[in-house]
Amino acid sequence: MIEALVFGVLIGMLLGLTGAGGGVLAVPALVLGLGWPITQAAPVALMAVGSAAALGAIDGLRKGLVRYRAALLMAALGAMMAPWGLYVAHRLSSATLATLFSVVLVVVAVRMIKANGSTEESGGWQQKNCMLDPATGRLHWTRKCAATLAILGACCGFLSGLLGVGGGFLLVPAFRQLTDIRVHGVVATSLMVVALVSTVAIVGALRTGVSIPAAGGGFIAACLVGMLCGRLLAPWVPAQALQRLFAGVCLTVATYLLVHTWG
Repeated sequence: MIEALVFGVLIGMLLGLTGAGGGVLAVPALVLGLGWPITQAAPVALMAVGSAAALGAIDGLRKGLVRYRAALLMAALGAMMAPWGLYVAHRLSSATLATLFSVVLVVVAVRMIKANGSTEESGGWQQKNCMLDPATGRLHWTRKCAATLAILGACCGFLSGLLGVGGGFLLVPAFRQLTDIRVHGVVATSLMVVALVSTVAIVGALRTGVSIPAAGGGFIAACLVGMLCGRLLAPWVPAQALQRLFAGVCLTVATYLLVHTWG
């Protein structure tokens, strides 16, 4: 139980700091740290990440950072795709799922390394799919913008059901690349999407008979505490240092997970 609490706090803090990092490491923490099979770890991790993301989203709404219309659109498409991800997950072996998860971790690490050193204002803003209206400060809704957000939401939902991740690791870098929303708004909006999509995936998992053990409950509660700590620390942590650390952790975990599965 102590290990579950420690891992939960760390995962929650990462989620609060990055809007993405904690979710993708929750399953490996339960698989490698507690020795759970990935089929048992995924729903517990998803419940922990979804609950913690909900806390972060509430904080973002209170501060006026959440682009709630964009979040609702992405969450709606994600909710439609989450059951399909869960359907596929139940038809794959634990070894296959672990391998897929390792690939996801490597992709996340590579994206973090590429993003490290770049600034929020880098790149041509005129090339973004979704732009803020200078007059109102709100998103200028076009068919291209709506289609972009819908695809992001669908991918997020499918991965939530398939691997038990919240999808923030996809949303945050994609949001920063495809919109001119500033980083604090990106993180807050992503947390709201993760919370909403995770809720749908959790309900689907519970309907299939998944149960949450006592250690899983402790892990979920600890994630909530970690999220609160992470949101308090976020303004004080250098983004580039966090990206480098997170990328290294992802590569290490991916390697260990592959060795643990196939070694």
